[in-house]
Amino acid sequence: MRTATITRKTAETAISVTINLDGTGIYDNKTGVGFFDHMLDQLSRHSLIDMTIRAEGDYHIDDHHTVEDTGIALGQALVKAIGDKKGIRRYGHFALAMDDTQVATALDLSARPWLVWNVDFPTPKIGTFDTELVREFFQALSTNGGITLHVDKVHGINSHHIAEAAFKSVARALRMAVEIDPRMAQALPSTKGAL
Repeated sequence: MRTATITRKTAETAISVTINLDGTGIYDNKTGVGFFDHMLDQLSRHSLIDMTIRAEGDYHIDDHHTVEDTGIALGQALVKAIGDKKGIRRYGHFALAMDDTQVATALDLSARPWLVWNVDFPTPKIGTFDTELVREFFQALSTNGGITLHVDKVHGINSHHIAEAAFKSVARALRMAVEIDPRMAQALPSTKGAL
């Protein structure tokens, strides 16, 4: 079983993340940030990675630390669950359409974190959620998951749809990348001999 649990406690947040890479997209996410929970549910469902996430944060300030620290813990959990990376497909890509919006993702589980974020939002908030936190989450996930992550908005006019399409597109690309390739189940997907 490719599973992991990470707990992270700071003066700002307390986070617990449990994942199963070989799941069916079962989720139970409670961060105290409603819209963010909705996005994490999408990430789980469309990646087929089972996720249970609990977070408590300094909401009296804002949602920033909770969202960022959840991304940190989830990235660390991915690294732990993937292990030595033997057999994984490593790369993933997906262009996802959602009503007015299309978001394309390409990623590499390279252990070389890099985020290219070409996504803008027409509004600063979705309900009470700051749209800039979508990038903050993916920056934390990329950095702590060792993921080269490129996310590009092709078009879109609705902030909710743009955020959701980004999470779903990343989820589908991640699903592809963490899957075991039956043709190379015991091999490392690199000519370097290390990832």
